[in-house]
Amino acid sequence: MAVLEIRDIHKSFGQLQVLNGVDLTVNKGDVVAILGPSGSGKTTLLRCINFLEQANHGVMTFDGKTYDLSKMQKNDIRDIRKKTGFVFQNYNLFANKTALQNVTLGLTTARKIGKKEAERIGLEMLEKVGMKDRASHYPSQLSGGQQQRVAIARALATNPEIIYFDEPTSALDPELIGEVLSVMQDLAKDGMTMIVVTHEMSFARDVSNHVIFMEGGNIIEQGSSKEFFENPKQERTREFLRMESVKK
Repeated sequence: MAVLEIRDIHKSFGQLQVLNGVDLTVNKGDVVAILGPSGSGKTTLLRCINFLEQANHGVMTFDGKTYDLSKMQKNDIRDIRKKTGFVFQNYNLFANKTALQNVTLGLTTARKIGKKEAERIGLEMLEKVGMKDRASHYPSQLSGGQQQRVAIARALATNPEIIYFDEPTSALDPELIGEVLSVMQDLAKDGMTMIVVTHEMSFARDVSNHVIFMEGGNIIEQGSSKEFFENPKQERTREFLRMESVKK
């Protein structure tokens, strides 16, 4: 069953065409990894489907409703965001709030949940990502990996139907990447639907069930993770995978 469908999404910044008619279908429980070189449109695609950028053209079907992405209303955006989570590469935590406060803020302000119930949910989510013992710590007292795990807890707190991850490990020191990927792997096992823009080939190969490879604002190739890594169809895909393997 499709949670999200995108059809013919276009986005340009001035004369620069960044997305050229991208289609995407995400079913419940899918973990979709989006790969590609820098500047391929990966992050722009993610930002357009969460309305951090406005697409110039395209149609989205989400939760049974269909929307024209070029003419989104504020109330529609608000309703969709209530059912989605977004994890940024630079955490985006409030420096003057504790880990728990960062997780509960959206619950108490946007959803009008009482403080006590919000804290119960917040502690439960922090425990889920292994950060309950750091609930009273401020971001400056946490490592990058710990901050990103708090950000994931914040995304989980609203019980979203889908979570978008924008290169969640790219700002981390190499030794901290594993702790974040481990949390994401646990979410995948629990059946969380996720779209992950990533450079982590091991995550794409071992955790995701569907891989999309983008370049120049187009999807060059997509398929099951096994098929993508073991039998890529396009020469450009094979070249990309060869270059990634050399980096290791």
